[in-house]
Amino acid sequence: MRALLQRISHASVTVDGEKIGQSGPGLLILICAMQGDTEAQADYLAVKIAKQRIFKDEAGKMNKSVRDIDGSALVVSQFTLAADTSRGNRPGFSTAARPEEGKALYEYFAAKLAAEGVPVETGEFGADMQVELLNDGPVTIWMDTDAG
Repeated sequence: MRALLQRISHASVTVDGEKIGQSGPGLLILICAMQGDTEAQADYLAVKIAKQRIFKDEAGKMNKSVRDIDGSALVVSQFTLAADTSRGNRPGFSTAARPEEGKALYEYFAAKLAAEGVPVETGEFGADMQVELLNDGPVTIWMDTDAG
C-alpha cells in the first residue's frame, strides 16, 4: 500500500457539492492499495501512521503523534498514487489493486486507523472528489509497503 500523509490544520472532501468528510487539526491521508496488498499492509500502515511523530511539541520539534495532539484523520482513496511515470508522458496505473480489492483495503485501513485511537472520516471510494486542505508546515510524508 502507498500512503501520502499531510499534516493539516484542516481538510475536507466534497462529492457532488456535498461535504462528506472533514478533519483537523491532524492528518489528510491519501491511500492506494496496490496489486498483491493484503490486510497485513493496511495494519502496518495504520499502526505506523497512528504513531508517527510529525506534530510539534512544546519546543517546536516534531515529536508528537496525531493521537498525542488529540487530532483526527481524513482518509481519501487515491489510486493515482500507483502511477508509473517511467515511460512516455501518460502515467500507467496497472499496479493499482482492482477496484473491489482496493475498496475493501481502503475501508479496512480506515477502520484499523480508527481502532488505533484516531478519529477518522473518509472520502467516497471511486467518486470524483474535491479535496480542500491547509497543509501545516508544510509537512508531507510518503509511506510505502511492499506487497507480499
